[in-house]
Amino acid sequence: MRRAILATTGTSALIVALLALKPHQLPALAGVDARTPTSSSSGTSGTSGTGTFTGDPINTRYGTVQVAATLSNGKITAVKVVQAPDQSGRDQQISSYALPRLTQEAIGAQSAHIDAVSGASYTSQGYIQSLQSALDQAHA
Repeated sequence: MRRAILATTGTSALIVALLALKPHQLPALAGVDARTPTSSSSGTSGTSGTGTFTGDPINTRYGTVQVAATLSNGKITAVKVVQAPDQSGRDQQISSYALPRLTQEAIGAQSAHIDAVSGASYTSQGYIQSLQSALDQAHA
């Protein structure tokens, strides 16, 4: 009987501790609207990584994804979504939750090496590929 009480108490304490954990967030990004570029200059080949660089449009199963990355001295300061899947209400719903998360991750990682958003695999892959092409243009 004593062991059962101890096991139940330990299990309950573990569950409460796990539920109290909060997901990791970058505090510096909390108030940043990453969808609005801070610069409107246009990038060209041979620049030092400052300006806005539009990535290639990537065709996915659900529509085209294209982003424009704004860089300042080689650092990503903003990513604007130029095109996103929006043919159906479900496409719009997926884009509305996935694209801000992808943008926040890209700015935090300072690269296109980011995780896909669960439930938005195709949109995530198109975003990552378009962002990588924009970054390639910036560093050309």
